[in-house]
Amino acid sequence: MQEIRGEAKTIRQLLSGTRYAVDYYQREYKWQPKQVRELIQDLTGEFLDDYEPADDRQEVSGYGHYFLGSIIISARDGQKFIIDGQQRLTTMSLLLIFLHNLQRGREDAVKLNELIFSEKYSKKSFNLDVPERTACMEALFNQQSPFEEADQPESVRNILARYRTIEEHFPANLTTDALPFFVDWLIENVHLVEITAHSDDDAYTIFETMNDRGLSLTATDMLKGYLLANISDSDMRMRAATVWRDRISALVHHDKDEDADAIKAWLRGQHASTIRERKKNAVPQDFDRIGTEFHRWVRDNTKALGLERSTDFAGFIERDLAFYTGQYLRLRKASHELTPGLETVYYLAGHEFTLQYPVILAALLPDDSPDVIDQKIRIVGTFLDILVARRIWNFRLIAYSTMQYAMFLVMRDIRRKSRSELADILRSRLETEKETFRSNDRFHLTKMNRNVTAELLARITDYIERQSGLPSHFEEYVGGSGKKRFEVEHIWAAKPERHTEEFPTEADFYEYRNRIGGLLLLPKSFNASYGALPYDEKLEHYNSQNLLARTLHSQCYDRNPGFLAFCESSGLQFHSHPQFRRADLDERQALYTQIAERIWNPDLLLQQAKPN
Repeated sequence: MQEIRGEAKTIRQLLSGTRYAVDYYQREYKWQPKQVRELIQDLTGEFLDDYEPADDRQEVSGYGHYFLGSIIISARDGQKFIIDGQQRLTTMSLLLIFLHNLQRGREDAVKLNELIFSEKYSKKSFNLDVPERTACMEALFNQQSPFEEADQPESVRNILARYRTIEEHFPANLTTDALPFFVDWLIENVHLVEITAHSDDDAYTIFETMNDRGLSLTATDMLKGYLLANISDSDMRMRAATVWRDRISALVHHDKDEDADAIKAWLRGQHASTIRERKKNAVPQDFDRIGTEFHRWVRDNTKALGLERSTDFAGFIERDLAFYTGQYLRLRKASHELTPGLETVYYLAGHEFTLQYPVILAALLPDDSPDVIDQKIRIVGTFLDILVARRIWNFRLIAYSTMQYAMFLVMRDIRRKSRSELADILRSRLETEKETFRSNDRFHLTKMNRNVTAELLARITDYIERQSGLPSHFEEYVGGSGKKRFEVEHIWAAKPERHTEEFPTEADFYEYRNRIGGLLLLPKSFNASYGALPYDEKLEHYNSQNLLARTLHSQCYDRNPGFLAFCESSGLQFHSHPQFRRADLDERQALYTQIAERIWNPDLLLQQAKPN
């Protein structure tokens, strides 16, 4: 084996003017929303531990440092080939592009160009140099409209999707005054170790050695060892060990990291009584420690958990762990497949709202009957569904870091409550919210909210269809099978010259065009075929689509008893639109708002609390 060199580098040192290649046989970029969300949470959380608004930029050099792990490089043929670390470097490149775009027009912007690409003889090369991804990276860097994704390689599709994940989950409180501080910290205080070999064989030997030898115990393993060691009776210990093995195996079978996530959700939902204050030098509290070291947190809180005798430790596994991890796994399965009675779990998962799991588990008790458990899940799920939908409608973030503290307070308030108490508490919380659907009569599509707007349109479409006696197509609308066939369709084509009578400027036209009252959810093929046509030419084709689109056409109101009965019972003022002018869009905007108020009605909480 030739010389092996390991060198600690900051993000600036690692990426500045350096190109990394990925061999053709390397696996695709595969990170999913969960990995990107967790990276953003870790980085922004570490930064916020030290940041104070009164600080000067120079003080960032004294902030804490963050270790992002190691990458393994094969240096050959005058190039650096990534053997291990492609997922992290690709995601870091996307984060840097996002931060570059976020800083556009700011006088205090931190220059990031050289960390994203290098330029030679006027030719631009991205520092993570993969030819099939170049067009995609350029589109993101230049903030161009996304191109058609369906026919792109897997890595390109994932890159575009994960960039949207970053847009949706980057904390709002870091996008204003704190932004240049965070960018400075990211490129100067975040470190990796670059391990360089001079042949592929040596590089892969290092990779295999690091991954195959000396497998360390996980937090789950250490918690298991601690709990079982405190059960003195051998038969009792054997029973508890069997329960542990079966529950953890079921979780890991669902997803390799699900065991730790389930335990965190259970302990946070049921037992976290404190959370770290967001100020410099604040100490991690229950909620935070459970997220990073739940095995130590349990050991340090045995008295508060009621773990004193051998039977207590056995019950903690056989009763509590078995119940809460079982319910967690049930919720996770419902997040992937629309399940009768657990629909809100699926809806919230579509918004990547992972805080739903500890909040729901906070309301459940091992002694609850199956019916009570289901009712409690529906009550809490409906509360979260309403809260999230209202925030989206009012352009408020639902990112983990934004919602974490508020959801911690909810968990603490709803533990050990009956169904009726639960409904009353959560409905009262919704009543204190200032923002409802009526508080924003201009909800519209933006570059940042395309996915959530599509989800809202899917809910509105699905609601009126089900209320009219038609089967649900919600999973199809949101691409539940893994392939998105539907997309947001503008009723008005992007032709401002057709509307100069009502909109003297293009800016006015496009602002109105993007309002939700002028949007539908239709198959991609429809938009490709008819999207640019004038409204009067598209109208006939709308009549063959979903019910929300059909309501624009007069024939929707002929011989359609289910829909007409729904209109009469709901009082919603549907009517056809032979033309679609500004006033028509205003009417549809008000109509969609009224439908949203019915779908996300706080009174549903009280209805769901009634005994079956």
